[in-house]
Amino acid sequence: MEISLVNKPLTAKRSLVFFLVPNFSLLPFAAAIETLRIANRMLGYDAYSWRLASTDGAQVVSSSGIALEVNSSVADERKHLGGESRPSMVLVCSGVFVEDFQNKSVNAWLREVYNRGVAVGSLCTGAHVLASAGLLTGKRCAIHWENLPGFAEAFPQVDVFADLYEIDSNIYTCAGGTASLDMMLNLIDQDFGENLVNRVCEQALTDRVRGPHDRQRLPLRARLGVQNAKVLSIIELMEGNLAEPLSLLELADSAGLSRRQIERLFRQEMGRSPARYYLEIRLDRARHLLVQSAMPVVEVAVACGFVSASHFSKCYRELYNRSPQQERADRKVTLAQSAR
Repeated sequence: MEISLVNKPLTAKRSLVFFLVPNFSLLPFAAAIETLRIANRMLGYDAYSWRLASTDGAQVVSSSGIALEVNSSVADERKHLGGESRPSMVLVCSGVFVEDFQNKSVNAWLREVYNRGVAVGSLCTGAHVLASAGLLTGKRCAIHWENLPGFAEAFPQVDVFADLYEIDSNIYTCAGGTASLDMMLNLIDQDFGENLVNRVCEQALTDRVRGPHDRQRLPLRARLGVQNAKVLSIIELMEGNLAEPLSLLELADSAGLSRRQIERLFRQEMGRSPARYYLEIRLDRARHLLVQSAMPVVEVAVACGFVSASHFSKCYRELYNRSPQQERADRKVTLAQSAR
C-alpha cells in the first residue's frame, strides 16, 4: 500500500559528494548511501544522487583493504561549485589514521564549499578533517568515541560530543558505524517527513530511529557486565575525572561507602582494587592519545593524571609491555604498511 507523503514536495532533490579519505570506514559510508538508495526506491524516482571524490581523482583504499573508484577530484569539484553539478552537501568519509591526513587543497575546497552555502558534514572520524579546515570552531560536532580524547586535545575550540550525530547550522557530523543511517534518516525526514522514514526503516530492518543524542556505547552495566549500582556510579566518576583523579576517600564518600567497602566491592565485581581499575582506565585514555595525536609524552601523562612522565612510562610498560615511545613507533610502522 502506498503511504502518502503529506505536505512534502515529491520533486525535492539533493545531490551529495562523498569525499573519501584513505583508510575510510566502509560501514558508515555504505550505511549512508544505502539509506538514500532505499529512499529513492520507495519514492519511485531519484530524489537523492551522489558521486564519490578523492584528492586527486584516484581510487581510495578503505580500512578493510577494499578500493573504490571515484568520479572526481578536488579540482573537479571546485569547478562544479559554479555550475549545474553544484552539490547540495559534501560529506567527508574517513576512519583510522585520520590524524595523519593533512591536505591544504582539501581544506581550502571545504571552506569554499561551506562559504558558498553548501552543507558540509562528516562520517566516522571525518570531523577531524572539518576541524583542520577551520569549519568547526565554536560548533557542536560528533565523532567516534574512540577518537574523542585525541580530537578534544587537538581542537579545544570545538564542542565535541559522544553523540550519534550533531547538526549545527549547515554542518552535519556523525560518529560513524550505523549512526550514519540515523543522520541520513534525519535528512530524509527534513525532505519528505516521517512516513518515508518509516518505510526506509522497514526496508533496512531497523526497528527505530535513534535520536542525535542517543549514546554511542553500551551502558556501563551492559559493557562491563556489572550490576552493582554503587560500583557503576564510582566507575562513572572515575571516567569523568581522568586528568585530575579523585582519591579513594572522595570516591567512597560520593557513593556513601567506606574505603574498605569499595575495596571489597571492586574485588568482587571487577576482580581488582578500585585504585588498579582507575589506573587502567587512565592508561587506556593515554593509549588513545598516543596513537591519535602528536602530543608530547609528558603532556599525555599530565592529561591522564600522572605527576611525572617517568611514573607514567613505568605504569604504561607494566600494563602494555611496551613504553609510550614504542607505542608511537609501532603506530608509525602500521601507518607505513597501510600506505603501501
